[in-house]
Amino acid sequence: MAAGKEYYDILGVKKDASADEVKKAFRRLARKHHPDAGGDEEKFKEMNEAYEVISDPEKRKQYDEFGQYFGGNVPPGYGGAGAGWPGGGAGASSYQNVNLGDLGDMGDIFGSVFGGGGGSRKRAHRGTDLTYEVSLSWDEALEGVSTKVEVQRAAKCGTCHGSGAKPGTSPTTCPTCKGSGNVSQGQGLFGFSRPCQRCSGTGKIIEQPCSACRGKGRVVRIKPITVNVPAGVSDGGKIRFSGKGQPGEGGGPAGDLYVITKVKPHPFLTRDGADVLMELPLTVAEAALGTEIRIPAPSGETVMIKIKAGTQDDKVFRLKGKGAPKLNAKGRGDLKVRTRIVVPTGLSAKDKELLEQFAQSHQEDVRAHIV
Repeated sequence: MAAGKEYYDILGVKKDASADEVKKAFRRLARKHHPDAGGDEEKFKEMNEAYEVISDPEKRKQYDEFGQYFGGNVPPGYGGAGAGWPGGGAGASSYQNVNLGDLGDMGDIFGSVFGGGGGSRKRAHRGTDLTYEVSLSWDEALEGVSTKVEVQRAAKCGTCHGSGAKPGTSPTTCPTCKGSGNVSQGQGLFGFSRPCQRCSGTGKIIEQPCSACRGKGRVVRIKPITVNVPAGVSDGGKIRFSGKGQPGEGGGPAGDLYVITKVKPHPFLTRDGADVLMELPLTVAEAALGTEIRIPAPSGETVMIKIKAGTQDDKVFRLKGKGAPKLNAKGRGDLKVRTRIVVPTGLSAKDKELLEQFAQSHQEDVRAHIV
């Protein structure tokens, strides 16, 4: 062990960590640093060294007692590594040459994390995600709709039946990896495998590619997919349809389909999530004298709003549960009605005379607070 290297620190565990805690820490680090997963090879070697010692009760006991001198590094005054010194002699560093298969449950760890303890395996790849836009009317967004989208998806080539080889020929076993799809690098505990570059990890070589799919075994097809848009979607919303994207490779799962909703604007309604905002025009007389107005609600019914005498501009009336459906939840949002007082234009002579009389009878100073 190099000077200053602390096995417990490398694994990120305390000195009194249980065997189960050590194993869990190693699993986490293995996923992160294994070279097959694009990790740091040096860190991978370092954590392997630490795990083999700390996971072995006898070696861990010796390491806890002798620290940095464990494994044949002789402390001052001993003169040399011998039979009586832990890890000394010919077997001082034998653990550094142990294969994964010799490590018991450590081989199982690599099997569950990487699909096999460094042996040959076909690599599964998840299909890519697809994104499409769907145009909806205002009512369709509120009520929900079932619609079709034309999706370009990969499908098995009908000419070569997915083999990628010209009809009448077949793929051959890759001579470099012998069909495993992987090539090994290094030996012993620190050995690992990488995808074979010659066959791109497939284990097969196509000498004469299919002209229809150019050796890929798949071609692009336009396929209509029915998607159910839920009630309450808004403009710019994103809906995920699991497994409706591109099919995976090597037995991998299909990607997802994301539908972006584009909702056409309404003439006088706007959305704020499940809440709907309506601007209600009022004449000066209606605002001053009060009135009752029946309006259509997004819930599909008509509701009556009572305008009190003296209602001001920008007054908001909130009607509970009369808005749009809540997406992925029960109930509806609110309908918020904002008043907009409309000042008349094109007054007749009589209209002006009446307004002047009204102004003379109401001499209160409405701007007293700013002058």
